[in-house]
Amino acid sequence: MRRPLVVGNWKMHGTQASARALVNAVLAGISGVSADVGMCPPFALIPVVADLVGPRVWVGGQDLHEQEAGAFTGETSGVLLKDLGCRCVIVGHSERRTLYGDTDTRVAEKFRRAQACGLTPILCVGETLSEREAGSTEGVIARQLDAVVDCSGIGAFADAIVAYEPVWAIGTGRNASARQAQLVHGFIRGRLARRDAGIADRLRILYGGSVKAANAGELFAEPDIDGGLIGGASLKADEFLAICGAVRAWTS
Repeated sequence: MRRPLVVGNWKMHGTQASARALVNAVLAGISGVSADVGMCPPFALIPVVADLVGPRVWVGGQDLHEQEAGAFTGETSGVLLKDLGCRCVIVGHSERRTLYGDTDTRVAEKFRRAQACGLTPILCVGETLSEREAGSTEGVIARQLDAVVDCSGIGAFADAIVAYEPVWAIGTGRNASARQAQLVHGFIRGRLARRDAGIADRLRILYGGSVKAANAGELFAEPDIDGGLIGGASLKADEFLAICGAVRAWTS
């Protein structure tokens, strides 16, 4: 069985003081959690978080540049993320795609750069409301996945995580029903299984889209939902811990 993973994406929130308080509160409450737990703070807070957490908690970046280094003012390299103690990095988050114009090709290049730097990429895929209403959900996600497979090969997914985040459910208070989410998660696994069934079966696929303690248990009970990529709820220790505690029991 795939070990569950719950990752908090803090987005552009937090100060050094609030980061320390949040991390300490989470650390105090995760002893009984059966999931792996991760935190992706803003770049400037990564050293603060990395200094506090031990191996029990993953630290991750929210984005990286597709080049190793260079004249890219304001960007972040995977080499630096790794050096600061990151284990993973989000690539292709819907906000990067919609607000900053990250194309499927660029996301695929970022995915490849993350792995080249020794980081586990958390590849975000998902459709907008208009795409869902047009019946294009599977086509959009297939395109996003195929861009990465074409760039890095199916073998790259042996050390990667996928997060399904319906764009229409991020920060809106709306979320896909457990059934809707499972259908897409199943599609993702099936799409990759065409290339390599073993890799697809072992791949952790997270759900991201207004996950709360109140709906986490129902979502995580679905067979292809292996945890969550949590936004706003990850900024509240009690809520985040409740979500982490909602994962189904895991046995090796």
